[in-house]
Amino acid sequence: MLKINRQTLKSHWPVRQKQSHKGTYGHLLLIAGNAQYGGAGILAASAAVYAGGGLVTLATAKNNFTAVRATLAEIMLIDFTDFDQLSQSLANATGVVIGPGLGTDSTSLAVLNFTMAHIAEGVPLIIDGSAIDLVAQHDLRVSHHPTIYTPHQMEWQRLSGIKIADQSVERNQAVVDQLNATVVLKHYHTEIYAPAAPVAQIMAGNPGMATGGSGDSLTGILLALIAQANSVNEGVRLGTFLHSYTADLIYEHEAVVLPHRLIRRLPAVLKQLSQP
Repeated sequence: MLKINRQTLKSHWPVRQKQSHKGTYGHLLLIAGNAQYGGAGILAASAAVYAGGGLVTLATAKNNFTAVRATLAEIMLIDFTDFDQLSQSLANATGVVIGPGLGTDSTSLAVLNFTMAHIAEGVPLIIDGSAIDLVAQHDLRVSHHPTIYTPHQMEWQRLSGIKIADQSVERNQAVVDQLNATVVLKHYHTEIYAPAAPVAQIMAGNPGMATGGSGDSLTGILLALIAQANSVNEGVRLGTFLHSYTADLIYEHEAVVLPHRLIRRLPAVLKQLSQP
């Protein structure tokens, strides 16, 4: 198993180029947050912005618009049930997240199916939270490439059929090969699986991260880092480590790592990590 730490990633951190513009750092679309779980969309989109995403659009339930505008002025907003707007955003996106706080009702399923049918070929697709459950519940075939799943252990149990107690590296890898997708399996020292590739383990993380919204912030960070990295694999490793490493810095002084506080630290930590 490949151990991922600050040293192994030292020369891989993205650096903002002098000759660049907001489009250089990705047109990122996050489809997240139904009327009940709007905070998930806010956290994921905030993380994408603070982790360096160039242009960020949040497709969310219309009920959330006021809260989003009061919280995050840097993003564009659309209603995720407006399929004309969603289609246009998907056509322009260079990276897509679907699932944080999306819910599992018929509307959410329709949004997921529409997204998978209209996402452009080759655009990284991160499937998180409710979207993982929808894929599992409806036995959906996800053929898009590249796809990244970001389950916690119970979501992975539902998607893979492997009970938590039986989630060994070998069994996990066998399912990952069948899915033909990257899987970021979230737990203490998160593991990253990819088809026909060595398993990578993140040597950072702490119990203070066990709180609502932690996974939503990771998803946004991953989307932003994939957009800035040389490859999807590199972006996933950078984003996962950045999330856990930033959490460790907070945990040195605070018992609980609140996601919104972690997100605010990202620009400074990114600057620190990218220094030669």
